[in-house]
Amino acid sequence: MRDQRGPADVRGLEVVFTSWRDTTNPEGGGAERYLEQMATGLAERGARVTVFSAAYPGSRRAEVRDGVRYLHAGSKTTVYLIGFWRLLTGRLGRPDVVVDVQNGLPFLTRLATRRKVVVLVHHVHREQWPVVYPGVTGRVGWWVERQLAPRVYRRSTYVAVSRATQDELVELGVDRSRVRIVHNGTDAALPSHHPRSAQPTICVVGRLVPHKQVEQAIDAVALLRPALPSLRLVVVGDGWWADELADHAAAAGVADAVELTGQVDEQRKHDLLAESWVMALPSLKEGWGLVVGEAAAHGVPTVAYASAGGTRESVADGESGLLVHTFAELVDALHRLLTDTELRVRLGEGARARSAMFTWQHSREVFARVLADEVVSEAGSEVVSGRADRG
Repeated sequence: MRDQRGPADVRGLEVVFTSWRDTTNPEGGGAERYLEQMATGLAERGARVTVFSAAYPGSRRAEVRDGVRYLHAGSKTTVYLIGFWRLLTGRLGRPDVVVDVQNGLPFLTRLATRRKVVVLVHHVHREQWPVVYPGVTGRVGWWVERQLAPRVYRRSTYVAVSRATQDELVELGVDRSRVRIVHNGTDAALPSHHPRSAQPTICVVGRLVPHKQVEQAIDAVALLRPALPSLRLVVVGDGWWADELADHAAAAGVADAVELTGQVDEQRKHDLLAESWVMALPSLKEGWGLVVGEAAAHGVPTVAYASAGGTRESVADGESGLLVHTFAELVDALHRLLTDTELRVRLGEGARARSAMFTWQHSREVFARVLADEVVSEAGSEVVSGRADRG
């Protein structure tokens, strides 16, 4: 049910986001897009917003984009310590609210400030730790996420991007009443003059890392190709796992049917989506799956694992795509969509309609409301330190 109150008033509010990446980072993805949308929405409503994240080759120490100040320092590991220290020593300002973006690891900002801290979580990384960091590192990371973080933030409000993530946080001991849900929005599709491909085409869009399990899409092509000789798989995106995927396609005997595009600009991405027949999302875990909406805006249905979590909300099973539970079901669902034109068109239209239900405008407003409520609950009124005088 939507909040019936007026627009959230965050004028003059000073907000600091701590995140290991932002959208300009070469490894940035859907989580960083969400962060940017929320930060920009707050700035448009009159808040003073700073985003602190890791530096990368070619990054600027400081820059302002769409009214938001972006600061870069440290690496993907040292960014946590540097962010904590800068907040503690006032080098990130004197925020009214800190948004600690917990992508597996938190910044532990609750220990660096007495002001309100909101924890933003896209999904819990239970399944990802042993895949990305096998051994001791993964076990320590999972302990921090499972045991330490819930204790440190035991009095903080959480923002989850889906009910699935809310449920996972509750399993970790977070009280359900402290978890607010703010869904992803859908970017407007860039107009494309590219028609649907004449050849059956599956697309995968996202960062190329092990837990995205793009190998399963490649294996599906190998199994489906005898029945669909002209089948193509277009993998859009880049990442440190790209060479492994190229080797996997060669070993599976489908290197000629698999195109790894690397990083592409937004227009090219939308052109490739417009050409595709179906999108495969074999990811191990998704808080939501921003790419589902991007494909849907072009009338492209998605096949995804229900166990990924947020996909159970971004994909309406049987209406905007198909949710599956096993690799065999993934292959069967792709085959059904590639060979049944009526089903594919019906789900494509359902996907287009569903994508229109989730807007960034609404998400920004709900997120701003969460922060406004936090400040009011702390101050007991709408006039707090650092906020503009209302007169």
